[in-house]
Amino acid sequence: MVHAYILIQTEVGKAAAVAAEISTIDGVTSSEDVTGPYDVIVKAAADTVDQLGQLVVAKVQNVEGITRTLTCPVVNL
Repeated sequence: MVHAYILIQTEVGKAAAVAAEISTIDGVTSSEDVTGPYDVIVKAAADTVDQLGQLVVAKVQNVEGITRTLTCPVVNL
């Protein structure tokens, strides 16, 4: 299982709506609107890195109001 945090910047005033919509996507385990340089932080899980990439590109990035994403895979050292 691959886990990642997805840091999201949104259009002004869209953070709550983006977080709510993303929380309904399969593979998303949490979605929170936050303050700071990013507007939403998402925790996601997938079976493989490829499936994680598909989740981000095909589903998360298609949510209206998102301007930029940064995906941070979790590493187990």
